[in-house]
Amino acid sequence: MALILNIETATTNCSVSLAKDGKTISLAEDNDKSYSHSERLHIYIQEVLDKSKIQLKDLDAVAVSKGPGSYTGLRIGVSAAKGLCYSLDIPLISILTLESLVNQVKAEKGYIVPMLDARRMEVYSSVYNFRHELVRDIEAQILDEQSFQKILNDTKVRFIGSGVVKTKSLIGHKNAIFIDGKLPSANEMSLLSYEKYKKSDTEDVAYFEPFYLKDFVALKSKN
Repeated sequence: MALILNIETATTNCSVSLAKDGKTISLAEDNDKSYSHSERLHIYIQEVLDKSKIQLKDLDAVAVSKGPGSYTGLRIGVSAAKGLCYSLDIPLISILTLESLVNQVKAEKGYIVPMLDARRMEVYSSVYNFRHELVRDIEAQILDEQSFQKILNDTKVRFIGSGVVKTKSLIGHKNAIFIDGKLPSANEMSLLSYEKYKKSDTEDVAYFEPFYLKDFVALKSKN
């Protein structure tokens, strides 16, 4: 039996799940637009443990969403996960944020494009087939009317994530299906982290860093 705590903080959704052998047994999450992860994360961790009557010492591993996503959100989630792994002496598992997002979609054919909103008309996106197999790696992509035209001309393409809003304003192809209101969740991390745990596919707790995809750019004060 494997008990894995899953942490997702790459977007505005602060999400924590506790999973037993790949199945979520407790979930706590809240999509707070103010990015209050630093206040909520540890409360949610304790909440999922209490609901399941599990103690920290019972955990076999901690999994964290590695990015891409919000710089601050990722730092908070990774710092918490590393701290738990270090203090409990258990493995750290990382899950690509877009991989857990694509696992929210069930389809029998076509492609799935998980995408997270970035600055201006940019998104972080990748392309998967309906079996959730990676077809195109993650890119920081500037959207225009021709984006994804090649695959759209071939078959149905389902778009999911916070980048959907700006994508809908540009792409009007008949094969485009937009799934609104969805963000990465620790719920879909449960099975993914368990599969990695079984293969001992873990990270070095001391040296692991989030996958930002792009360098952090600090905005200068107007004052």
